[in-house]
Amino acid sequence: MFLLVSGASGAGKSTARRLVARELEPGVECVELHDVVSMPHAPTLAWRQRATEAVVCHALKLQEDGRHVLLAGDPVAAGEVLAAPSADRLDGIAVCLLDVARDTQAARLVTRRDDPAFLVHHVAFADWMREHAADPHHRLEVLQTDGWDQMCWERLSRLDETGRWAMHVLDTSSLTAAAVATELLGWCRRALAGQAPSMHVRP
Repeated sequence: MFLLVSGASGAGKSTARRLVARELEPGVECVELHDVVSMPHAPTLAWRQRATEAVVCHALKLQEDGRHVLLAGDPVAAGEVLAAPSADRLDGIAVCLLDVARDTQAARLVTRRDDPAFLVHHVAFADWMREHAADPHHRLEVLQTDGWDQMCWERLSRLDETGRWAMHVLDTSSLTAAAVATELLGWCRRALAGQAPSMHVRP
């Protein structure tokens, strides 16, 4: 199973991953993109999508041993995992979107001293992620413009046609980091037990 914790900057992905890792490993390997591939000085959208494919390939190796991957920390969208070239070999993909209200997101980014010039873009991406959770076709140019040309975007149409586009959405706006981790751990365990929405990519 490929577990993706998605969300925009400030949603709490990295913190939640660190808190749940000790409860999930070694059966689930918890990673960020830079744990699998080298991080360039200036990551691009195309790099993120190539790196996502690398994590999918890593997950396939673990899958052979009955193990799983949880990817959390980078702003990888659900559609990017499903469209990764090798994703059709995964046993399943389960996605949890960590959502966050605009004011809360802004406050968190200010607290961690992110460049305020990028705040409007982070907020806009959170808005887009929210719509993407409901509709895989929502403004796909956000993922496709200047993206990696090996991505298989047609899969999103096939998933949509069969009604299998589904993910768990967790609003972290009023939750402590510990509470987010508790909720996320519960979702991971349900997903691994086949009790949470998951998606399967077929050629």
